[in-house]
Amino acid sequence: MNHENPAAGITVDGTGLLCVTLLLRLRKETDDAPPGTVVHVVATDPAAPLDLPAWCHMTGHHYLGPVSDPAGRPVYAVRLAANSLPTRPDAPWHPTRP
Repeated sequence: MNHENPAAGITVDGTGLLCVTLLLRLRKETDDAPPGTVVHVVATDPAAPLDLPAWCHMTGHHYLGPVSDPAGRPVYAVRLAANSLPTRPDAPWHPTRP
């Protein structure tokens, strides 16, 4: 695996989505993925470089940063954590309440 461009186990295409909708899609598409899975997130929202690391910090996932994309799209990598904090299905910025 290339440290600067880790191979994706899952790619989430958030082209044209605002970050809240992107995070809802990211959460939905990774719910059943095992810890350690690298997710490439295609994100055209200008806030994504701030929101993705913040969401990872909040949930415990690992933000790996931007990765190169042959098509020139803005792509960011996230590694899913084993003991991540789940978020509400309808509100990715709010933890699930027990």
